[in-house]
Amino acid sequence: MNKNLLSKTYKLLLGTAFLFCFSSVMAQNDNEAEKPKLDIGGALRFNYNLSSWKEGQKKRGGDFGYDMFRINAKGSYKDIFLNVEYRLYSESFGGGFLKQGWVGYNFNKQDQIQVGLTQVPFGLQQYNSHNWFFNITYYVGLEDDHDMGIKYMHDSEDFQYQFAFFKNAEELRFGSNTEVSPSRYSYDIAGRNKEINQFNGKFIYKFGKNKNHQIGTSVQYGGIYNIDTEETGDHHGFALHYEYLGEKWNVKAQGMIIEHNPATPDTVNSNVLKFAAYGAPYEVAADFNMYTLAVSRKVPVEIGPISNLEFYNDFGFMDKAEESFGDSFMNVTGILVTAGQIYTYIDYAAGYNHSWLGGDFVDDFSVGTPDAKWEARFNINIGYYF
Repeated sequence: MNKNLLSKTYKLLLGTAFLFCFSSVMAQNDNEAEKPKLDIGGALRFNYNLSSWKEGQKKRGGDFGYDMFRINAKGSYKDIFLNVEYRLYSESFGGGFLKQGWVGYNFNKQDQIQVGLTQVPFGLQQYNSHNWFFNITYYVGLEDDHDMGIKYMHDSEDFQYQFAFFKNAEELRFGSNTEVSPSRYSYDIAGRNKEINQFNGKFIYKFGKNKNHQIGTSVQYGGIYNIDTEETGDHHGFALHYEYLGEKWNVKAQGMIIEHNPATPDTVNSNVLKFAAYGAPYEVAADFNMYTLAVSRKVPVEIGPISNLEFYNDFGFMDKAEESFGDSFMNVTGILVTAGQIYTYIDYAAGYNHSWLGGDFVDDFSVGTPDAKWEARFNINIGYYF
């Protein structure tokens, strides 16, 4: 072999080695960019409350204790992503359960799909309220509700629309004729009925100088399977909603028409349905209209670690279709105090025929009490969010 050939062979080997090393480095950088990402967060919350209808508590000057601990996980790999939240309450409030948990795929910056326990696209989202108690919509499964299904979302500068199909609500018991578990975050139909095969559609139009006005409509239709008759009734809902998203002001206004037609036995009152969450069921009127108005104002401050105060008032009215039923009301006035990672809700919540505010917890949202009176709860919720 002559020197020329040796020189060429050496250069070829050296060039090949260089290209191999270069490609390895580039591949390593690509792999670094494509590595799965996972962010872990959560919250720990405590609660103080003093209720007008609890004589023993009033004598003690209220009670202060544990509210909830939660873990959040958000993961992604390329255009595939994950969102999970698991909450742990006391045993009397249902113990531990999944609030939400879904996997998704981003088609582009405007379109995505989610599969799993995902939020139902109906009404104002994510919340129809500003306070710790939510609005009256939450207590009948119409605020921050999550069900098992698939959802497509489009969000552009002027429009947002969502379409979804939910096979059922959170199903924890897979027997042939088992009732749904009441250990859940959002209120769903329970007892001898089950939510099945629900379709949802939602459309929002954004307008104004900064697109801070949003007006929209939502519709939903689904089945109600009865365990005793083994037949399927239906339910449907329609909502109109408006939100103003100002720098300091926020206004939420909403109206809903809700009807349920369960296929219950003849001996069962079809004007009433059982709903359940937090470990316990109660009754809700089958048909009603609901109206809500929520207003808040942020005030930036510099008071030690406190950087913002948000003052709000959230009102809700449940107008039941059955004339003999007593209507339900809820109003919450309060302040959200922001200090670093600590968020403190200071609320005065008042209710009339409300299961969580002075009622008997059984039929306040259904039959109600004709001579009911307003009851109130002063509540302070302190949470560290990480």
